Amino acid sequence: MEHEDFMRRALALAREAADAGEVPVGCVIVREDEIVGEGRNRREECGLAAAHAEMDAIAAANRRLGDWRLENCSLYVTLEPCPMCAGAILNTRIARVFYGARDGVFGACGGVTNLFMENFPNPPALVGGILGEECRGLLASFFQALRDRDHSK
Repeated sequence: MEHEDFMRRALALAREAADAGEVPVGCVIVREDEIVGEGRNRREECGLAAAHAEMDAIAAANRRLGDWRLENCSLYVTLEPCPMCAGAILNTRIARVFYGARDGVFGACGGVTNLFMENFPNPPALVGGILGEECRGLLASFFQALRDRDHSK
């Protein structure tokens, strides 16, 4: 499979999040061309600040692989990870991070700061912009619909 194929699966998860009223972010974790963990935003659904797509996917991959270490795994996420998720990526030793849209508000991979450039052990390789236009478009549509709904009240 190609990088775009994995990001398309993350986009499908992001659309599920949007349909559930969540900010549309989806994530998959891949090892040896196989998806071993999936997640989507669930903060509203769970009432938990840490219920981000990456955290959901990391937990699923940990369960599936039976290990807290996710070495030799790649993470694909539709929105640049925030500092919390970047910390989890560092702690699980994920080898590569691919993201779609840059986040100029909370992005920790260059949008605001880049935690992966700091002196932490095992920093992942980082590639941004995978299906970036589609990822940005999904987020923009979601937030525009929220603004339209709020103005119609």
